[in-house]
Amino acid sequence: MSKFNKTNLISIFSTLGQQLLHPDEQFLAVINTEYQYNAWFTPENVLNAVTNLGKMLNPLDLTTWLDRYNLDENKSGKKIGLILAGNIPLVGFHDVLCVLATGNIALIKSSSNDARLIKHVLHLLVTIEPHFVDQFSFIERLKDFDAVIATGSNNTSRYFEYYFGKVPHIIRKNRSSIALLTGAETGEQITELGHDIFDFYGLGCRNVSKLLLPKEYDFHLFYEPLETYQEVINHHKYSNNYSYNRSIYLVNSDKHLDNGFLLLKEDKKLASPLAVLYYEYYDNLQSAQNLLNEESDNIQCIVSGVPLAVKNQLVGFGMSQQPALWDYADGVDTMAFLSAIND
Repeated sequence: MSKFNKTNLISIFSTLGQQLLHPDEQFLAVINTEYQYNAWFTPENVLNAVTNLGKMLNPLDLTTWLDRYNLDENKSGKKIGLILAGNIPLVGFHDVLCVLATGNIALIKSSSNDARLIKHVLHLLVTIEPHFVDQFSFIERLKDFDAVIATGSNNTSRYFEYYFGKVPHIIRKNRSSIALLTGAETGEQITELGHDIFDFYGLGCRNVSKLLLPKEYDFHLFYEPLETYQEVINHHKYSNNYSYNRSIYLVNSDKHLDNGFLLLKEDKKLASPLAVLYYEYYDNLQSAQNLLNEESDNIQCIVSGVPLAVKNQLVGFGMSQQPALWDYADGVDTMAFLSAIND
């Protein structure tokens, strides 16, 4: 049974948000040592993820978010199995937050890449409100659950469907994000786009992996403002991916562009290898919109500076990795799903 009403939840979660925006020495020690367990989780990347969550958990957005749902504090909580991704720091925390906010119980199977971070954030939450200790547990194997939210690849989704298909479920597959450019973007806008490309080394489904470009696009307009991100090549794992893909293109005589830390290759596919951006030309905005809507089931979000009639979430430059509380993965309303389970 949920112990909290909306007012309680807003107060508790916004207090957590402040602690994430201003991590104490103990949390900073966790942030600064994550790279020892996962080389992609550099202190800068982890702190970026933590502060992004802190910005998300502000009183105004929490109020706007929770007011959308009829959260009855007298409902009996259901056990929700959560299989979390670990491609970028704390990527699964929003699912946990939704389970807690709806008065359900989270059975968390965290990724080994991210287990320490999410445990620490939930420790902070319990310090703020001890009653939450009864609403989650970390498990190695899912059992005795009423519903499941599982995030994985296109391959693992087939197994998830097989194992969890008989209970209420949300099963997420691979998705990619795209940027549509017109050639009229300012240098500042392209610099901001660099965050959408390079934050978390491009490992997230909200990272841009492909560009839609007008014909005769001048690539100098794209490459020059991105020079501020050239230090990305100093990360050994990113550098290895860059060198490997560059070698493949050279051996195969594949036409590509190269600025020393990011490869561009014309390709109709959406998901590009690490350190590579695919691009595709469009004839006009209408044809670009048609292409985006045809691929909507494979797209997480679209970055652009022009208004587009698209099915997926449209965000401004530099904003793909800063979703709001109501920007649900794959466009599926997790809170509505969990509220229905709890009826």
